[in-house]
Amino acid sequence: MTWGRACHDVRVSSSLKDVAARAGVSARTVSNVVNGSARVSEQTRVRVQEAIDELGYRPNLAARSLRAGRTGIIGLAIPELHSPYFAELAGLIVDEAHRRSWTVIIDQTRGDAEAERRLLTGDGGRVMDGLVISPWALGAPDLTATARPLPVVLLGERSPQGMADRVAVDNVAAAEEATAHLLSSGRRRIAAIGLQPHLENGTARQRAEGYRRALRSAGVTPRAGWERSVTALHREDGARAMAELLDGDAAPDAVFAFSDELALGALHTAHARGLRVPEDLAVVGFDDIEDGRFSHPPLTTVSPDKRQIAARALQCLADRIYSPRNEVPAADLTIPHRLVVRGSTVGDAATR
Repeated sequence: MTWGRACHDVRVSSSLKDVAARAGVSARTVSNVVNGSARVSEQTRVRVQEAIDELGYRPNLAARSLRAGRTGIIGLAIPELHSPYFAELAGLIVDEAHRRSWTVIIDQTRGDAEAERRLLTGDGGRVMDGLVISPWALGAPDLTATARPLPVVLLGERSPQGMADRVAVDNVAAAEEATAHLLSSGRRRIAAIGLQPHLENGTARQRAEGYRRALRSAGVTPRAGWERSVTALHREDGARAMAELLDGDAAPDAVFAFSDELALGALHTAHARGLRVPEDLAVVGFDDIEDGRFSHPPLTTVSPDKRQIAARALQCLADRIYSPRNEVPAADLTIPHRLVVRGSTVGDAATR
């Protein structure tokens, strides 16, 4: 995709000239950095940002918006405000938006199809330049049907027919890596917690596929009874699913949970039942939230590069906002992840 375009909607004022002089660049380069709308090298961007911070420069947002026909406001729609993962991601997106002098309106959809549809179609009446949304309820046909001229970036959902940019982690590869880690420690009775057949976002299906793929590669037949569905991705759902697994005919010796919150709930049940972790039961989560680093034992997890998710999502949005007639081709971006090994799978493991 194209990383930005020249934009002339920031007035060249004395303050902007001061920033340019301090950074040793042209006023146009400062304007491009402020708008995030043109190809600027990372070294130059950092130098200009340092000058902006040192001088306390703030662009004239009102004048810029009137000239460009834009508000300087973007929307962020996430399923759950209280989710540690989405809360952290929202904070990073707000930070990235502030670098561009954008204001962010945050909305909570609770995974409700009508709420997601209302935001995508603009029926809520809010005036925004663009929208970043993590859709849980709407599938590809719904997203296509509700397409609108407003620039949209989707988080965690493949863009249907190229109608919007998509930024996500490779869930299949990440889940396969997490399950392979459990297999490498000799575990063979590996359960999965987090299937969500009632949702259309595909994330749980992709993680289930990665889990099954790793088992098949190791010659282990997936057992349907060890794939537990949940209503939500919260601690109580993980605790309940873990109890169901332990009450079954054969208890697992490892669990791959599709979120850290589910994994923390599973850990709670394991401790309550007198199991030693990781000796009796190894647990892997997904998201790398702060709570997992301070659990007992600390949680092994898949860590998406959340900072890069935020940066790439807003760069996509900027490219589309500043493109005449919204002509930028839709991008499908895969963000890196890494497996962080801690004590829930390897005793006294050092984080890596």
